[in-house]
Amino acid sequence: MPGTIRDVMTTTLVTVRPDSTAVEAAKAMRDNNIGPVLVVDGDRICGILTDRDITVEAVATGRDPSVTKVIDLCTSNVQTVTSDTSIVDAIQLMKDNSIRRLPVVDGGKPVGIVSLGDLTVEVDPAAAGDLVQDISSDSPNN
Repeated sequence: MPGTIRDVMTTTLVTVRPDSTAVEAAKAMRDNNIGPVLVVDGDRICGILTDRDITVEAVATGRDPSVTKVIDLCTSNVQTVTSDTSIVDAIQLMKDNSIRRLPVVDGGKPVGIVSLGDLTVEVDPAAAGDLVQDISSDSPNN
């Protein structure tokens, strides 16, 4: 198993600004074939927004996604790791906080993202099953 997040993280980041609309974020997701985007103001992460956030927090509640700002929909208390964080520590952070994605920040700037899926292919199958089961049984908004 690789030792650090650097070994498994995705370095291609798709970001939107806090004042972007839900429609703009959804188009970025579609165009890049991804579920989450990072909400950034300059180099600072303000939040993480998923396709599910748009569906549950905007569309299902009757908000107009063409005017609703992503800052009003995203998870703002974002847990992060550095590229030097061990995979074991990242897994524990995900389990402790019931989250599926961790932005990777080095020197105060986002440099990547690591997902539950990225980590499960790097751990032994039994541990991966436990990790997926633990997180999947929690609220699906993270």
